[in-house]
Amino acid sequence: MPERVMFTPAALEEPWGQQILSRVQSLNLPVDELPRNRLTGLRGESDRDTYDISKRTLAVVTAPPSALKLSPIPPSADWQFHLAEGCPAHCQYCYLAGSLSGPPVIRAFANLPQILDNLTHYKQPGQITSFEVSCYTDPLGIEHLTGSLAECIRHFGRQEGMHLRWVSKFDAVDGLLDLPHNGHTRCRASVNATPISGRFEGGTASVAARLQALRKLALPRSQSGGGYPIGLVIAPIMVMEDWVEHYTQLLDSISEALDFDCDLTFELISHRFTPKSKEVLTTWYPQTKLDMDETTRSVKRNKFGGTKYVYDTDIMKELRQFFEREIAQRFPKARILYWT
Repeated sequence: MPERVMFTPAALEEPWGQQILSRVQSLNLPVDELPRNRLTGLRGESDRDTYDISKRTLAVVTAPPSALKLSPIPPSADWQFHLAEGCPAHCQYCYLAGSLSGPPVIRAFANLPQILDNLTHYKQPGQITSFEVSCYTDPLGIEHLTGSLAECIRHFGRQEGMHLRWVSKFDAVDGLLDLPHNGHTRCRASVNATPISGRFEGGTASVAARLQALRKLALPRSQSGGGYPIGLVIAPIMVMEDWVEHYTQLLDSISEALDFDCDLTFELISHRFTPKSKEVLTTWYPQTKLDMDETTRSVKRNKFGGTKYVYDTDIMKELRQFFEREIAQRFPKARILYWT
């Protein structure tokens, strides 16, 4: 629950902004109607103070016109779009640290109908076009405040040839179970081994709770409700002491939770960081024990000249072989969508 909810004038002019306002008021949260379409009062005396203030604040704004120009996001999906930016969790390896500028306030978009209508321009004829909505936020973590994820699921349920993908570290899925998704939305849980989830994923649901939420989503409930396609995102995969044992335990837990036939995928993402994300993360979490030692990593450069630090080739090969082998043994019908 945020301690403060800010609304810009433009957001309050949007019908969806009014819907978010009603939700927030029903929760008796303090509302601040801003005089102008800019966010103020988020800076503290230090970067850590700014982080604390921002993480306790929800700002309801309108997405800028640039948000309607979508970017491809392989291998996760064909395109990404955003119902919000910023996340309520406190993951010490947060990928948003190097992606979003300014204080890490959660910005929910009030012009959601416009955002959804715009997606049809990116539909590829004659094939399924996939859209990822979790790149810049955890949509389930703010769903009780916005209702936007449910609206996305309903929208995609009415579309032909367009599929939605979202992932979360939270577990409050009951409001999604009876939606008419028509199999067009894949719900995924982001999970990790206990030493990682317990130490570095503050403010999130336990992995056990996430797996039970995923089980609920996958189990059929009615002709239209439940029975979602589901997935596991194991990320970021880290090399730690006894990593084989810890990740074996994680896969066993997944197998216990999903002990029935379901449409299941896996996405496997090894830990990496950039110079910028390391700088931001060590400011946010100055006492972190997260391994970001560049001397033990290999350098990977992208086509734009950016640099990231990844595990070396031998370690990556060992990790990949372990997960592919263990997943195939436990889930012979599941698909591994990618390893990165």
